[in-house]
Amino acid sequence: MSKPLWTSGDITRAVGGESAEPFEVNGISIDTRTIQAGDLFVPLKDMRDGHDFIPMALEKGAGGILSEKPMEGAAVIIEDSLQALRDMGRTGTERSEALRIAVTGSVGKTSVKEALADMFAAFGPTHKSLKSYNNHWGVPLTMARMPINSKYGIFEMGMNHAGELADLSNLLSPEIALITTVAPAHLAHFENVDAIADAKSEIMDGLAEDGILILNADNPHTPQILRKAKGKKVITFGHDDNCDVTIVTSQTHEHGSNTRLRINAQQIDVTLLVPGEHWIMNGAACMAVAYAAGVDLRKAAKALRGVRAESGRGEMHKLSLDGKSITVIDESYNANPTSMRAAINVLGLKHGRRLAVLGDMGELGKDELQFHSDLAKPLEAAAVSRVIVTGECMRALKGALPQSMRGAWAKDWDAALQALKDEIQEGDVVLVKGSNSVGLGKLVAALKKGTA
Repeated sequence: MSKPLWTSGDITRAVGGESAEPFEVNGISIDTRTIQAGDLFVPLKDMRDGHDFIPMALEKGAGGILSEKPMEGAAVIIEDSLQALRDMGRTGTERSEALRIAVTGSVGKTSVKEALADMFAAFGPTHKSLKSYNNHWGVPLTMARMPINSKYGIFEMGMNHAGELADLSNLLSPEIALITTVAPAHLAHFENVDAIADAKSEIMDGLAEDGILILNADNPHTPQILRKAKGKKVITFGHDDNCDVTIVTSQTHEHGSNTRLRINAQQIDVTLLVPGEHWIMNGAACMAVAYAAGVDLRKAAKALRGVRAESGRGEMHKLSLDGKSITVIDESYNANPTSMRAAINVLGLKHGRRLAVLGDMGELGKDELQFHSDLAKPLEAAAVSRVIVTGECMRALKGALPQSMRGAWAKDWDAALQALKDEIQEGDVVLVKGSNSVGLGKLVAALKKGTA
């Protein structure tokens, strides 16, 4: 029988709490909608107090509870549930010998995190952040969930304010830290992109004493980060010959890319079955992490062949809409100017008539309308036939498009779906992308369920 993830004794030693009675748990949950039997329920306080859901957690078979309020049974009583989760997270990583790898960036951090997990799984038990669990509760939750026998831990870290990454980095103390790129995202909370670069550089604040920072040498903000990284070991990836991981040649096509890298005088070929120029950089970033970790580079490259696009982040679907066969590129999870351009470029690789359903890009600050209208040029370059938009900022894009490309402006995802049905033809390829708040994921879900 496998060992439990945590015992009540382990928990009380980690958090300094008091145990009502002994228990063991095999997982950790903060959400009664997804809790599994045998999980430890951690009631956090946000819009609602998670303590209100303790009875439901017990009804669903929770193996134990962390609680700020006195209670009997399988529970550990603590003063602050979030701090207790952080304490468990720190203990969870300290008790494991897993190599700790942190990933951040304005674009691509979730996709790269998933690719790294696929790659390192070829070398041993690998633990990773679920979904985009990258914030003040997501990182410690992932840390606390890590099995003790893990060999590699891949942790995604996000931020939209200065100081957030410093806190998460100091909590995890990563041995390898990767910044995928710096780009306009969350500009509503920053003066400019230079300020975003400074905030991203916080990932090195908790870097282990002998840790390695990995940077995208093609990004114009990397010199700024390098000045802050003085005295730290740095590995760079990009197209320049001076990079530690140099992209020598690359080819993209409808179904993926082929890249030749030079790493420490070795020639390494990487084939990815996910299309897009941005995936060439993602692949190089992964191989830079492999190099930093000291694993077999050819084995790592081979493992990357198994990478596939995630739901909401480029996953492709062959569907039928009103009796017409179409291909949908699901990029509905999130959007900023850089990721939007990358997705449009992927659309441009596809054969067939190209349509785009685009929603607002959020948190772009005072220049938000300009960022939206600037998408007209890449849409023209990708030879997109019609563009349907939703969201107030996307009105600026519609106005910047040639008349022939202007589809409907829709008030919400449901209206955008109806507009798409009015436009669709047999064999069309449709890109769906916008910030998560726009809700275009619901449009994709309706298409996939055949309820459109």
